Amino acid sequence: MIYKSIAERLRIRLNSADFTLNSLLPGEKKLAEEFAVSRMTIRKAIDLLVAWGLVVRRHGSGTYLVRKDVLHQTASLTGLVEVLKRQGKTVTSQVLIFEIMPAPPAIASQLRIQINEQIYFSRRVRFVEGKPLMLEDSYMPVKLFRNLSLQHLEGSKFEYIEQECGILIGGNYESLTLVLADRLLARQMKVAEHTPLLRITSLSYSESGEFLNYSVMFRNASEYQVEYHLRRLHPEKS
Repeated sequence: MIYKSIAERLRIRLNSADFTLNSLLPGEKKLAEEFAVSRMTIRKAIDLLVAWGLVVRRHGSGTYLVRKDVLHQTASLTGLVEVLKRQGKTVTSQVLIFEIMPAPPAIASQLRIQINEQIYFSRRVRFVEGKPLMLEDSYMPVKLFRNLSLQHLEGSKFEYIEQECGILIGGNYESLTLVLADRLLARQMKVAEHTPLLRITSLSYSESGEFLNYSVMFRNASEYQVEYHLRRLHPEKS
């Protein structure tokens, strides 16, 4: 149903750097115009966001973001291929789709570009030691990467961006949610249907503030481990 699709697109946006906790969401009228649907459809989409615990409605004030999906921000950023190669593992990629397309509203919003501006869309499976680890859908602005090729996507995007394009990656915003593999995901990841997968959205930006790449990735939860080192911050004593 369309309201579910809109809710998912709004969820992506709410988990991006555009919104912080207690941010006010755009009004129903504005969202209805953006998605070209009725206000009732927008209301049902927001009902889902409320049910997911991401937003709350405050009478007479509006709808506010009160929770994001699990957010993992680290002090240093290293590409998947870089990490695995350091561990002595063999990493390969199979590119399933590579094309230029007009940016839909949700993707344009993430990359901070105009709607219908040209972007690269790619879908690839990353293999480690011959076993599928990740399925990735990726969106990159054509204006920043005029010579992006299939060969680049079969390797490391980080290496291409920094070494060939000369763009220094400043950082990455990531959010993680747990989903169950549908039939298509199960086939592409070579797992059984309903296998738990990590759905990771990733937004990379340059040191100069340009948004370089937006990706939606699915990783086998049993094959992927995240370790955190958290430090408690104490208020300074006067």
